[in-house]
Amino acid sequence: MTNAVDIHQPLPAAEAARLDARFAARNVPVAGGAHVSVRECGTGPALVCLHGIGSGSASWLDTALLLADEVRVIAWDAPGYGESTPLVPASPKAVHYAERLGALLDALGIDRCVLVGHSLGALTAVAAARPGPPLASRIAKLVLISPAAGYGAPGREEAQARARAERLESLEQLGIAGMAAKRSARLVSEHASDTARQWVRWNMARLNEGGYRQAIELLCNGDLLADLPPAMPVRVACGALDVVTTPEQCGEVARQCGVPLELLPRAGHASYVEQPAAVAALLRQALAA
Repeated sequence: MTNAVDIHQPLPAAEAARLDARFAARNVPVAGGAHVSVRECGTGPALVCLHGIGSGSASWLDTALLLADEVRVIAWDAPGYGESTPLVPASPKAVHYAERLGALLDALGIDRCVLVGHSLGALTAVAAARPGPPLASRIAKLVLISPAAGYGAPGREEAQARARAERLESLEQLGIAGMAAKRSARLVSEHASDTARQWVRWNMARLNEGGYRQAIELLCNGDLLADLPPAMPVRVACGALDVVTTPEQCGEVARQCGVPLELLPRAGHASYVEQPAAVAALLRQALAA
């Protein structure tokens, strides 16, 4: 049976305090007068984590803490999320997000990293990892978790228009808070703890409308498969119970990359929130390899 959680219940005070104490946000100035909000912990090789459309940097808390003794974990708030400066184009593409990511790596002095993209974050990660651009040479390995394929491929115009209309209608009718109350439960499986459910809902409730609208355009304009395979080794994983980007859909991404799909047991879409130990183990293996 799915756990029932009061949609109006705030994040427990102890959880909020743990976030502030161990994975606090700070603003990093980047080229062009913008800034990027990041959370960071640990020392060692850099692991850079990109969240999905309904989330934010705080969602990586438990996975980051499990890895902090081994690596430097950096989680960004994408442009328009948290305190991060939005992008200039009203309808940005993955390359625009990748450019901001490159500016962040410059500002943090990161010459080499393992890049992790979850859901919509995979579109940015893959754009950064395309053969040719300077950013690709700074990525040692790419890890895609429940990657969103986007709706920008030729022949998908009808699906693209429907996805855009449904997302915008939901935003107009429900607002950010209503979306968090209604949609967040879909991101985890029936095995998720109450705390994991609270985290997923809390992250979604903190979205900025402008940044979310730009992210909808990223989703609609994106064509993940057209940018594959990347210019470096890649691993592709998916929650075994993911109903948002299903194992079948993620399996196609893995096939395009020429690698097996790695399933995360007892996990839905927000696998790294629901099963952080399993995702930390995956990332630890990627770093070691």
